[in-house]
Amino acid sequence: MAVLKQEGDKLVYRFDGETLTIEPWGRDGLRVRAAKVSRIDEAQDWALLERPAHGAVSIACDGQLGQIENGNIRCKVGQYGRLTFFNAGGEKLLEERWRKKEDYNDHSPLGIDAREFRPIPGGDMHLTLRFESDREERIFGMGQYQDPFFNFKGCTLELAQRNSQATVPFALSSKGYGFLWNNPAVGRATFGMNYTEWVAESTRQMDYLIIAGDKPSDIVERLADATGKVPMMPEYGMGFWQCKLRYRTQEELLEVAREYKRRGLPLDVIVVDFFHWPMQGSWRFDPDYFPDPAAMVEELNQMGIELMVSVWPTVDQNCENYNEMLENGYLVHTDRGVRTNMQYLGNQVFMDPTNPGTRQFVWSKAKQNYFDKGVKIFWLDEAEPEYSAYDYDNYRYYAGPDLQVGNIYPCAYAKTFYDGMIASGVEAPMNLLRCAWAGIQRYGAIVWSGDIQSDFNALRTQIPIGLNMGLCGIPWWTTDIGGFTGGDPSDPEFRECLVRWFQFGCFSPVFRLHGYRKPFTMDYKEAQNGGGSFGTGGPNEVWSYGEDNYEILKEYLFLRERLRPYIRELMRQAHEKGTPVIRPLFYEFPQDEAAWGEEDSYLFGEKLLVAPVTQMGARERRVYLPKGSKWTCAWTGQVYEGGQTITAAAPLERIPLFLRDGATLPIQG
Repeated sequence: MAVLKQEGDKLVYRFDGETLTIEPWGRDGLRVRAAKVSRIDEAQDWALLERPAHGAVSIACDGQLGQIENGNIRCKVGQYGRLTFFNAGGEKLLEERWRKKEDYNDHSPLGIDAREFRPIPGGDMHLTLRFESDREERIFGMGQYQDPFFNFKGCTLELAQRNSQATVPFALSSKGYGFLWNNPAVGRATFGMNYTEWVAESTRQMDYLIIAGDKPSDIVERLADATGKVPMMPEYGMGFWQCKLRYRTQEELLEVAREYKRRGLPLDVIVVDFFHWPMQGSWRFDPDYFPDPAAMVEELNQMGIELMVSVWPTVDQNCENYNEMLENGYLVHTDRGVRTNMQYLGNQVFMDPTNPGTRQFVWSKAKQNYFDKGVKIFWLDEAEPEYSAYDYDNYRYYAGPDLQVGNIYPCAYAKTFYDGMIASGVEAPMNLLRCAWAGIQRYGAIVWSGDIQSDFNALRTQIPIGLNMGLCGIPWWTTDIGGFTGGDPSDPEFRECLVRWFQFGCFSPVFRLHGYRKPFTMDYKEAQNGGGSFGTGGPNEVWSYGEDNYEILKEYLFLRERLRPYIRELMRQAHEKGTPVIRPLFYEFPQDEAAWGEEDSYLFGEKLLVAPVTQMGARERRVYLPKGSKWTCAWTGQVYEGGQTITAAAPLERIPLFLRDGATLPIQG
């Protein structure tokens, strides 16, 4: 017979080898864990920090049935340990999907359990968790997927990391709850019309957090309490970042920085991209191309510019650190086949950051060769990691098999540098990564959307991606302005795409120009070894796209500078409360039903509505202005009542912008 009882401030259900626990977790949250034929591992928190403080908790049970209430959320435990969640008003939020033959109240021949632990022969468990579906529900969050969807209702999402795909398994529902799948296993999530399903290919226990809130902002802030908040962004993070694939030499990079200063243009960060090293896994500058890094950083700093350096987690089998890392178990294992995870100008194995020893070793090299020479920002590329073959069942980490823990890799990678920088005296580390998982923001991670295409289709997709990342508790996010793959600076169509993307970038959390532009060149004599073994793309500075476009891009550089006080306040909100920098319209206007359907405009903070232009040749666009506020066109001063759709003028030099309720921001110089 099943037993349900109170143990401290949690409800515990036991039946047929399953142990299920439900406990308060912060304000308005409940953490639910279950294991089959094993004990629950109380020490494994994955995305979660130590349990946040909670208010009064109410628990009632009679040995078979019961309920637990924490603030705005209540869980009812029914027959078979069936869970149903309600808000404080009694509205049903989420209900497990059971179809039990033995259930005479709901007799079904299907024989489907909501919590299905299916043993893997000789291993752990394949887990499936099922909930009933509400066809009218909208689902947001979940990280970044290169699909043209903002609302994921009706979608199936792979829970696995790939280049340009970042799995952050937090679903924000229009019904007033947030659901964090606290499990780094490879799997999938399906938000079907008939039912919702979460799958872990290999795991030891079920673990999720559900939060109820009257507004989306309540839920996102509770999530930040549970998974952590970003540091306060350093001042140099808020301005313009210059990058391209790639500056090949110290002098080439310095000359670009000097040109920005000669032209009187603002520049906060410039980037040394990959293959500045002698070999992957050496984690140092190639002296043939960067002979005096400390002097380079000093000159940049004198110009008010910080240097960001690309770091890869790949270790070439011929590099100076490979044997030591192999001997100490610091490299990813393969369960079958040869010990090669990637082939990119050689044979490489990825370092394993889930091993504390790896993190200490890699940081010691980065500190000696970069940090001690003045580098304050790291570009932690290849953070998925980007296996040459995404055979998740073939890789194994210190923390466990890739199938079971693989999605945690980017967090462990970020933690490697965050912990090292904190120990070295940096108060607020800030690093750029190409991938993410839940909680990565607490390690000072800026996430960018990967190696995307250089066209308007990709630009359109980035808007919902950035909004969804913010809803997952990750407020620092960016894209390669202009896209990464391709783009010819002499092509008029690409020039227009670049201008429109640059305007969007100006109103993104991080304003960063990057890309692999045409033509690709390998045209200098040393291009056979070390830092010269890879060439470079075409020019990608703001003056590379024609004089007329340069004048437009220049205006947005100075507009970003004028907005610094406002951006500083947005970054403080992100640091203190976990508030997204860019927000869907429904985030500030949850009572406006129309706002929930808007996918291609957003709020930059609470005061400014931004409507990027994402169509070639467009010189106007429709803009929905949310109900409940008045909106002033930042360019003309015309005032509009909210609750209507207007047609906004959008000449090439202008992105439609609207100020909320008389707000004043220095849009025009």
